[in-house]
Amino acid sequence: MTQILLVGCGKMGGSLLDGWLDLGLSPHDIFVVDPEEAKRLSRPHIRVAADVSALPEGFRPDVIVLAVKPQMMDGVLPAYGEFKAAVFLSIAAGKPLSYFSRILGSGAAVVRAMPNTPAAVRRGMTVAIANSIVADAQRLVCGDLLAAVGDVAWVEDESLMDAVTAVSGSGPAYVFLLAEVLAAAGVAAGLPEALAARLARETVVGAGELLHQSPENPDQLRKNVTSPNGTTFAALQVLMREDGVERLMIEAVAAAAKRSSELAG
Repeated sequence: MTQILLVGCGKMGGSLLDGWLDLGLSPHDIFVVDPEEAKRLSRPHIRVAADVSALPEGFRPDVIVLAVKPQMMDGVLPAYGEFKAAVFLSIAAGKPLSYFSRILGSGAAVVRAMPNTPAAVRRGMTVAIANSIVADAQRLVCGDLLAAVGDVAWVEDESLMDAVTAVSGSGPAYVFLLAEVLAAAGVAAGLPEALAARLARETVVGAGELLHQSPENPDQLRKNVTSPNGTTFAALQVLMREDGVERLMIEAVAAAAKRSSELAG
């Protein structure tokens, strides 16, 4: 029985918590530290404390999940340094492993993870990296906790996390933008606004589900719907030209990765 301490129960922390409960994790094995959640008591079977000082005497978590905003971490993290035996699982964007070692000590076991917002519907994508102190059993537990809200991949090179953030962390926004601009293009082509929005939304949702269920690669799925000299072919001649979507996406991901690196300091 793994004792979990969840620090921060906002959107992502709450998504993780709900995922754990849906998988059958006992509420008795979870403690939440979050002043707002303590006021709301929106999950009555979960033990909640307003801050670390309110934890029961003798409580020793096996995993401490850090789900507070990155800008709050400096003020929150030092209070948890007493839990020497725990593995710290951070989902704070931009905070490298070295940051946690500096505050918690070089002997702290730390996993850094980058989930994305589809975790709210159990379709998230998370990439994680562990420092050298993390034991195999701790890595396994952290992987299981993250898998409660979607797929999980592990990397060994932390320098990849900026690109991970740019592709999957920020990626849902790119998809939402696609739905926006596709709807706008429909209106420009003469469709009523409500119908254009509905067509764009359901097309993006349906195509994503087809991609999820199909064993074929995205390029093959694209080819499957593209008849020679047909309507889709005509559109792709625009989207796939030299200054088209691929060039823009490369620039966008590079800009996001650069910003991720800057935020990490």
